[in-house]
Amino acid sequence: MEDKTWLEKWDERYRNEDFAYGIQPNNYLQQQLLPLPPGSILFPADGEGRNSVYAAIQGWKASAFDISTEGQKKALQLAAQNQVCIDYQVGELSVLTYQKEEFDVIALIYAHFPAEIKSSIHTMLSQYLRKGGLIIFEAFSKNHLQYIARNENVGGPRDIGSLFSVDEIRSDFPDYEILELSETEVELEEGLFHNGTGSVIRFTGRKR
Repeated sequence: MEDKTWLEKWDERYRNEDFAYGIQPNNYLQQQLLPLPPGSILFPADGEGRNSVYAAIQGWKASAFDISTEGQKKALQLAAQNQVCIDYQVGELSVLTYQKEEFDVIALIYAHFPAEIKSSIHTMLSQYLRKGGLIIFEAFSKNHLQYIARNENVGGPRDIGSLFSVDEIRSDFPDYEILELSETEVELEEGLFHNGTGSVIRFTGRKR
């Protein structure tokens, strides 16, 4: 039942006409991608596709997945509006058919998986990244709960297990050269559900 309610939550959020997190890409993703030559990129938990569509517009071969068919519908709609193609699959990562070392970049942008599986998902994803490839990561930190208490509009999970710490990221991605790893305060203005000041972990790492 837990899985069903998790899926229902996201289907309900993405079913509305408005885009839950807007149609503009995440700022950190944008900053990290701009200097890179386009290649193949994977977006786990991509929701309504704002980030994968942005990458496709920039010339990347963009792949994405999510558990929500409602998210997929919105993502493909957004891609069509921007006259780009994205490969968007629906399902759990364990049943999807990505290949080892298939991607140049994996971008985890607010990919808050349930606490009990988030580290195993990171480990699984790592095998799909080629050596020398990059992980680009931004998600709410464990200290973000204090920010939600002050302003519910900033969004984010309310259970500390689904939030991240610098130490967790270091532990989940041990075979990476750390180019950036920090906890920082950000101002978010992303659609209906990310508005206000929040605390995030940012990580960019190169696979050894």
